[in-house]
Amino acid sequence: METPYQNHIDKAEFDHVYEPAEDSFLLIDALEQDLDYLKAKKPTFCLEVGSGSGVVITALGMAIPDTVCMCSDVNFKACAISKITAKRNKVPLDAVNMDLCNAFLDEMFDVIIFNPPYVVTESNECGGTDITASWAGGVKGREVTDRLLDLIPKKLAPNGTFYLLLIEENIPQEVITIMSKHGFQSETVIKRRNRNEQQLVLKFYK
Repeated sequence: METPYQNHIDKAEFDHVYEPAEDSFLLIDALEQDLDYLKAKKPTFCLEVGSGSGVVITALGMAIPDTVCMCSDVNFKACAISKITAKRNKVPLDAVNMDLCNAFLDEMFDVIIFNPPYVVTESNECGGTDITASWAGGVKGREVTDRLLDLIPKKLAPNGTFYLLLIEENIPQEVITIMSKHGFQSETVIKRRNRNEQQLVLKFYK
């Protein structure tokens, strides 16, 4: 998978929108590692929740050009930059300013991707609509993630796949247990230590 062109983004924008970092590129690496699997499934609709600068969903759209790519972000500026990133890399993308994927009422997606706010913080630090929404994860760094886990059974197509990035402090085994109660199998696609963080990408499917 190609890394999307990003030089169009003014550095000042990263005061307001999450700058692509090691976790972003680990998620792209996970999708690249799983690319044959994804192409074999011939996904029609792909969604990235919390797209930030849009590099991850754009990379997927570049690799699987026949898919319809969508993204959401609670930060309006992130939606705007995601659209520009996709356009600069010739990927059609619909970006919707919303919390998680709540405004998609009847839509189901073949692929859902989430690089959540995973930093362990106080609960009152969650719930922002600015750049803090990209990192403040609350208790266990999982308060936002756990809300999305409850939505996945309704938003993921029956043959769909959900990719989720976590760190060890998020207690990934608890997430696996939650998803197994929803009927999902899981695999660790990739794992990498970045400075003091052990990051991993899980995939869930039925």
